[in-house]
Amino acid sequence: MDPLKSYFGRLLQEEISPMIMVRTTPLAEDACQKNGLNFVELLLPFSSFTKLNVPVRTANDQPYRIQLFKLRLAYACDIHLQNDEVAEEHLKQVVLDANQNILPHLTSEPPELQNLLKKSDLCPSWIETFNKELIRTVSFSEHETFDHPVACLFVVSSKDEQPINRFVDLLNTDQFPPLLNDGVMDPKILKHYLVLHDRQDGSPDKVSNILAEMRSTFGSNCKFLCINSAEARSDDGKDVPWMPYGSHILHRDNTARLLSREDINGVRDFMQDLSSNYIIPHMEQKIRILNQQVAATRRGFRNQIKNLWWRKGKEDAPESPDGPTYTFSSIESQIRVLADYAFMLRDYELALSNYRLLSTDYKLDKAWKRYAGVQEMTGLCSFMLDQSRKDSDYCMETAFTTYLKIGSSSQRNASRCGLWWAEMLKARGQYKDAANIYFRISNEEPSLHAAVMLEQASYCYLLSIPPMLRKYGFHLVLSGNRYYISDQRHHAIRAYRNALFVYRENGWSYISDHVHYNVGRWYSFIGVLDLAIKHMLEVLACSHQSLATQNVFLNEFFHVVQSMGKKFEVYNLRLPVINMASLKVFYEDFRTYASPSDVHVSENLWQSLEEELVPSATTSRSNWLDSQMKSSSRRNNDSAVCVVGEAVVVELEFQNPLQVAVPISEISLICELTAKSEGTETGSSSLNTPPPDGDFESPYNSDSSFMLSKLDVILETGETKRIQLEVCPKMEGLLKITGVRWTLSDTVIGYRHFEFDMKGKQKKGRRDLSSLSTNLEFLVIKGLPKLEACIQHLPKKIFTGDLRPLLLELRNQSEFSVKNIKMKISHPRYLIPGNIEELNMDFPKYSENLESAVIKEAPATVIPNTKSFLFSFPDDAKVQGRACLTWPLWFHAGLTGKISLYVSIYYEVESCSNNMTYRILRMHHDLEILPSIDVSFNITPCKSSLHEFFVQMDIVNKTKSDSFSLHQLSSVGNMWEISALPTTLYICPVQTLLAGQALSCFFKLKDCRKNSSNEEHLSGCDLLMVSQDNKEVIDVSKSPMVEFHQFERHHQVKSSKGDLGKVDFILISKMAKTDPVIEPVERPKLLTNHTCHISISSNSPISWQMSGSRMINHDFSASFCEVGFHLRVQNCSDSVVSIRLVTYDVMPGRKHSEMAKLSDSSGNGSGWNDISLVNDIKVVSSVQGNRPKKLSMESQFPFIWCALSSTKLDLQPLSSSEIPLKICLFTPGTYDLSNYELHWELNPPERITGDLKTCTSGTVYGHPFYLTAIQLQH
Repeated sequence: MDPLKSYFGRLLQEEISPMIMVRTTPLAEDACQKNGLNFVELLLPFSSFTKLNVPVRTANDQPYRIQLFKLRLAYACDIHLQNDEVAEEHLKQVVLDANQNILPHLTSEPPELQNLLKKSDLCPSWIETFNKELIRTVSFSEHETFDHPVACLFVVSSKDEQPINRFVDLLNTDQFPPLLNDGVMDPKILKHYLVLHDRQDGSPDKVSNILAEMRSTFGSNCKFLCINSAEARSDDGKDVPWMPYGSHILHRDNTARLLSREDINGVRDFMQDLSSNYIIPHMEQKIRILNQQVAATRRGFRNQIKNLWWRKGKEDAPESPDGPTYTFSSIESQIRVLADYAFMLRDYELALSNYRLLSTDYKLDKAWKRYAGVQEMTGLCSFMLDQSRKDSDYCMETAFTTYLKIGSSSQRNASRCGLWWAEMLKARGQYKDAANIYFRISNEEPSLHAAVMLEQASYCYLLSIPPMLRKYGFHLVLSGNRYYISDQRHHAIRAYRNALFVYRENGWSYISDHVHYNVGRWYSFIGVLDLAIKHMLEVLACSHQSLATQNVFLNEFFHVVQSMGKKFEVYNLRLPVINMASLKVFYEDFRTYASPSDVHVSENLWQSLEEELVPSATTSRSNWLDSQMKSSSRRNNDSAVCVVGEAVVVELEFQNPLQVAVPISEISLICELTAKSEGTETGSSSLNTPPPDGDFESPYNSDSSFMLSKLDVILETGETKRIQLEVCPKMEGLLKITGVRWTLSDTVIGYRHFEFDMKGKQKKGRRDLSSLSTNLEFLVIKGLPKLEACIQHLPKKIFTGDLRPLLLELRNQSEFSVKNIKMKISHPRYLIPGNIEELNMDFPKYSENLESAVIKEAPATVIPNTKSFLFSFPDDAKVQGRACLTWPLWFHAGLTGKISLYVSIYYEVESCSNNMTYRILRMHHDLEILPSIDVSFNITPCKSSLHEFFVQMDIVNKTKSDSFSLHQLSSVGNMWEISALPTTLYICPVQTLLAGQALSCFFKLKDCRKNSSNEEHLSGCDLLMVSQDNKEVIDVSKSPMVEFHQFERHHQVKSSKGDLGKVDFILISKMAKTDPVIEPVERPKLLTNHTCHISISSNSPISWQMSGSRMINHDFSASFCEVGFHLRVQNCSDSVVSIRLVTYDVMPGRKHSEMAKLSDSSGNGSGWNDISLVNDIKVVSSVQGNRPKKLSMESQFPFIWCALSSTKLDLQPLSSSEIPLKICLFTPGTYDLSNYELHWELNPPERITGDLKTCTSGTVYGHPFYLTAIQLQH
């Protein structure tokens, strides 16, 4: 890096350059004012040289050349330290002047990040001017000499009388700056004399005489200059050299209007001659003289020791705020002049050595302000020499902190030092460190100055590598806030707008709201209301803010809108928040819906239900869709189909994110309907592009070709509402729904377009035919008949087992009739169609079992293995135009839980010229089935009979507050017969089952199956639960019980985890009349609980029973007694069973004590034993029988089996056989004839039906059978 070529290097050469003091007479100023300039302004454009090319030789013998050089000019009256108030006003004016160029930029789009990063310098030009003016506010300080005049230029007009005397008057020291009179500046400066001649005052011939007299009096430093030789120009003067020197010069009407090219060249030559032949040589000579003096007095080891010894006592002297006073003749002042002159003439090494020499003196003298100034210049010299960065930074840091320690008198010097330091760091690419310096300066300056410093710091953060975006935005916000405090709203807006791209999409909501709100508010202050509203809109949906902040934002927004005096239309108004992802379009083509909720059902579910309902597409006749495709234009292939007079509904979510209620009115769709003839020619066009301005007005809202719905809602705090908007076309054509519009608080009209990539949402190669989609283009076809349907008397909540009639009502509102009506039901377990004869029957009386009742076979339409129920209405069941058709339905709540019923009704259009020949009406109902009565059965074999079983029925009322009246129990089919126990007439001890009550009932079940037939008829056997005269038996073989029972059997097969049984029961009950909980309309008239596939509890597939005499009389004294028996064995399974009977003549292991119970215990040999016979119906708990009693080998056997000891036979399914048995009795007594075993085996092996474990063989033991033998008395 070449410091001389950097911006900061050029800045130092401009700001630290020789100062020329100017003194003029009034007539000389008058001559200049004819051009709108004073004398200093006249010379200003020519005081800077880029190619001066003057050789310079300072302390070294080796000369070098200067190319860049500048002279600073100032009137003698201006050479003084500025007052703080004057400096503040001057700097404020610099900022105000910049406002004129800012306003056009404020109405344009803010810059983007990519464009900013391409720029090497982001600082506006006026900020550079502000920095220079801030630096110049500390000019002419007494502790620095580079602002002290190097020469004085005295200017006298040729019109002045006695010009020599006028020069003498200008040389009067009383009118010189105070610093010269106070001894701070050296009064022996170079003096130059100039005679200014106005050519409008005459020929310049007399100037020669004046010049000769001047040279004889003042020497050779005398010149003359002619101006105003041209006639008045009519141009604006912007092509003259004064253009770069401020608008305050160019805005004057007569700027340089009398200056000819010859005059301008004369001024340029004069300034170049002054610089080359007078100023630079004078400074060279001054440097050589001072360098010799310094070398003689301060350089060398001896002089350094002498200086330290002389200053030793000053270390203990008390400090003063300004330090000791130095005159221009002091060695310290001379060294400072030498160093400053060397710096101005580019001899930075000489300057650096003298600054370092002087730094020690000021530090020992505790002259801290002068010490800080020397350290500041040392750092600048190090930079210009491109030496160690660490040394230059250390010097600038020392100077900056020292200035601040001195106090307010040096605060502005600290700011100047900081500006130079920051520019030094920027020249080296250390932008992050430069930003820190700007921030430190801002802490010491007033608000306006601090704003400028913070803005420069933000630019440094952006230029850092990598860019520090967060710090950039944060410091811009700080800067904008300071601008606003300083009443500079234009600059505040500019700073905030430049920070917007940082917070636009980064999720920093709070600071983003702060920026948008304040920018909008400040725009309203300066009268740019459209941009104010634009930024206010960004903070309307500020859900994260507090209630107070939200109120402030809303009130300010409405205030700005009202100040416009009209309703403002806004594209993408953010309040309320519209969830575009929730957009759903509901329309009806050949698919119609009974209620809006039916549309939300999945289209796949409807299609699977309607597979058998819709005509096949492979038939020769094309369906309406194929016909429509052929007749329509290819341009309309992406459009859905709707019908004239039928509304298209668009559903959207409107959300209020605020804690304040928001009124929304006139919500409607934005639509366009193109007539059919026009639509086929023009086709569809995209309307997704938003309008270019805010004056959009939909031309279709009042179009007579369609009707729009308008809604008014109030969104409470945080509320989300789903709003349905309708458009109803009145003619055929192409309908396009382009957006939605609404009015916020009767003040702002908002609208938004629906922007979707429709082609991207469609499956490849196939159109999405779903009516619930985001398709917003519709092909409107001619009107068609549309059926409306409802199911009457269907409650939302219902008890399990509830059986009730319903009515399906079909209404045709059109003039055309419909025919070929078919209905598909998704869950026939719950809902089935009835017969037209059942329409006016009184339920449940018509189901009562009358003598004339005929058993009804199961209808052919009952197909338990199908997933749905297809029902075709009779051919004569047409729905004429403006007519209604009613059809009976039956509902049965088969299972507890929530169930969704889906019903599709197909019908064809009669006498219609439209290509759509059929339509489908879809209905959907959600029901909740509550628990009511839970029934379970346990069937066990009866040991006293092969065909009878004991049944335990457990009933539980699972409701919390409802009671049920038990009416009837029925067995389904002709295989089983129900009967009460011998001791009772009815199987249930109570009439009403209270809430939460459990009850167990017992009854007999008789197997009536025949070996010759296994067919099952649904007639059954019925038994009333309790004794009640007015109760009638309900026939379960009638419709609809027979159909529902078939479906229950089918579904309970699916839910069964084990093997299936053969017994089905239906328990019929009613709601207790005294129960007031359920409304009368929803009160069930009849409840039927179907329990199917009940198995008999047994561990074997066989049952057996021994028959024979129970008591005999015999004379045992004469001989033993033979008694015959029969053992009947029955196969209860569906497989062949192999059975082997084994009897025990000898019972090993039986003890004598056990046999004592069977012999004569009294010793009289009578053989009697007191054993009570079981004659009641109580069943022995053990179903396995008794194992053989083991007898001791020492005992005497009272009887023996005298027939075969082992018998084997095979039994066919559901068959029985008798085995003859015989025993020999030797003594009287009571004997248990259960000492036998039955070994069974399935053939072929398979699982046993019923609740049995998986087994193919087993052993069962004989049932107790007691025989009493009595001794015959003679």
